[in-house]
Amino acid sequence: MTIPLLPARFTDPDVTAKGEARASVAFTGLKTLWVMTGTLCNIECAHCYIESSPLNDRLAYLTEADLAPYLDEVDALCGAPIEVGFTGGEPFMNPAMIALMEMALERGHAVLVLTNAMRPMMRPRVQAGLEDLNRRFPGQITLRISLDHHTPQGHDAERGEGGFAASLAGTDWLAGQGFTLAVAGRSLIAEDMDAARAGYGQLFAARGWEIDADDPASLVIFPEMDPSGEPPEITTACWDILHLDPASVMCASSRMVIKRRGAASPAVVACTLLPYDPAFELARTLQDSLKPVKLNHRFCAQFCVLGGASCSG
Repeated sequence: MTIPLLPARFTDPDVTAKGEARASVAFTGLKTLWVMTGTLCNIECAHCYIESSPLNDRLAYLTEADLAPYLDEVDALCGAPIEVGFTGGEPFMNPAMIALMEMALERGHAVLVLTNAMRPMMRPRVQAGLEDLNRRFPGQITLRISLDHHTPQGHDAERGEGGFAASLAGTDWLAGQGFTLAVAGRSLIAEDMDAARAGYGQLFAARGWEIDADDPASLVIFPEMDPSGEPPEITTACWDILHLDPASVMCASSRMVIKRRGAASPAVVACTLLPYDPAFELARTLQDSLKPVKLNHRFCAQFCVLGGASCSG
């Protein structure tokens, strides 16, 4: 008798390497529209999951014309404001960034921007644009600053010497302008969560930033993702084993708009973590992207299901 060969791990969208039914996540309703502003960044981090750098333009700058149809779809699908999150790369590298924010704000959406708060954000033109938007749309904008650790040694080991000081200076400026702030840290250094939050809390207090280090939405500490790692594959049985509701996983309530370099038009992908994998490119329109997402990637296990993390605010 010939025994059928089982697929390799994270290859078959329906079956795991052990032959079990792979888990999927049904769409439950749009809460966050992510906008990938482009993969270019002013720095190159040691462990950037999206490989952003001053040279990586695999995902092109999104333009106002690119974004407008998706905001129209949000209006039609949701009928009420949602969260629009801008990520990169470094979003403020995109020349249209202030205009993109304004488009979302004018429709009443809450805007979340993920930034390293370094030189691109500190250019006078960008600062003036941010000040103008914060004055016209008070309380609608949150800047989430990437601080990989609460010490310069921990942060700069990931982002390069002087990065910590530069990001602190940018965050000081934002705090002085009265922006709502949040911070994204990472589990790069072996310390328990209580110690990490205490360390960040001391930093926030010393800088006078109004950020609650005990609030998971104000201080997000992301788990690490290893593209070569071997996390367990997520099966349909895992929901009960982990006591986890699939509706809590990020792709149940968010989608991301990207534009590949050289592409004629943008596309919609399942989440912020997997912009390059063609298996997670769902459609050209939001409406057509609202389908179940099969958890057929290491990052689905490492970050979302077992890591319990979400990029949304």
